[in-house]
Amino acid sequence: MSKKIVITGGAGFIGSHVVRLFVNKYPDYKIINLDALTYAGNLENLKDIEDLPNYVFEKADIVDASRVNEIFQKYQPEGVIHLAAESHVDRSILSPLDFVYTNVIGTVNLLNAAKEAWKNDFEGKRFYHVSTDEVYGSLSEGEPAFTECHRYAPNSPYSASKAASDHLVRAYFRTYGLPTLTT
Repeated sequence: MSKKIVITGGAGFIGSHVVRLFVNKYPDYKIINLDALTYAGNLENLKDIEDLPNYVFEKADIVDASRVNEIFQKYQPEGVIHLAAESHVDRSILSPLDFVYTNVIGTVNLLNAAKEAWKNDFEGKRFYHVSTDEVYGSLSEGEPAFTECHRYAPNSPYSASKAASDHLVRAYFRTYGLPTLTT
C-alpha cells in the first residue's frame, strides 16, 4: 500500500460515497474509515467494499482523543479527509453542546493527532476539512450565491460549530504549518 488515508464519517451518506470512490479508484491506497456509527452512520452503505484488501473500518468517536491518537499511531496516515460532523440544524437547536463536542473538539483532536503523527514532516501530507455553506448565514431574496469571499455569519449552533472548526483548521495551518485545505 502506498498511501494511507483516514476518512472520518465514512459510513454516512456523503462519506460512504467518498470512501467507495477512494477504495475503488486507488487500489494501492489503504483507506481507513473512522466512524462512530451514530444516527447518520450505517455500514450497510459500504457492504460492496467491506472485504476489499485496501479498506478497513475503525469504530471511533472523534471526541475521544486517545482513540483518535491510537488510530493515527496504528496506521500512520499521510492524509485525512474530515467529513465527520453533527450536521442537522434542528438537532443543533435542541442539543448545541453535542455539536460543539463533535464539530469543534473532535476536529481539534484530529488536527492534534495529525500534527503529532506527522511530526512537522508535512511533505506529501494533507488534512482536508469539509465545511458547509451554512457558515455564511442566509441569502436575502435576489442576493447572489455565496463564495469563499463572503464573511462568516453563522445563524445556528450547527453553523457556528462548523465555523469554529473552519477557523481552527486555518489556525493550525497558520500556527503550525499543518498542510490543510477547507472546502
